[in-house]
Amino acid sequence: MTSARKAAIAAYKERKTIAGVFVIRCKATSEIWVGQTPNLEKIQNRIWFTLRQGSHPCHSLQAAWSAHGPDSLTLEECERLEEEEVPYIRDALLKERALHWRSRFNAEAV
Repeated sequence: MTSARKAAIAAYKERKTIAGVFVIRCKATSEIWVGQTPNLEKIQNRIWFTLRQGSHPCHSLQAAWSAHGPDSLTLEECERLEEEEVPYIRDALLKERALHWRSRFNAEAV
């Protein structure tokens, strides 16, 4: 393995992840879903993968995907959380902020 490759792998492993709250909107039905994640950069890929497989646990989101297709859904970042050293504090904060955004948008959890 080359030193450049080793350096790239080490940099990837040491990168900071950004936790936060996101919103998914369906253009066709105006439905809204809100969720939280410890990694905002990866969440859309993860959700879209499960939707393509037909296995997403949120049935209403899966139904919107199946009925209207991927072009009708958008994923947006609502809020980024400050970096938190203690995981359980970060998780509690994520839950609290997701509840806030769900009530603000009158949205379903995802």
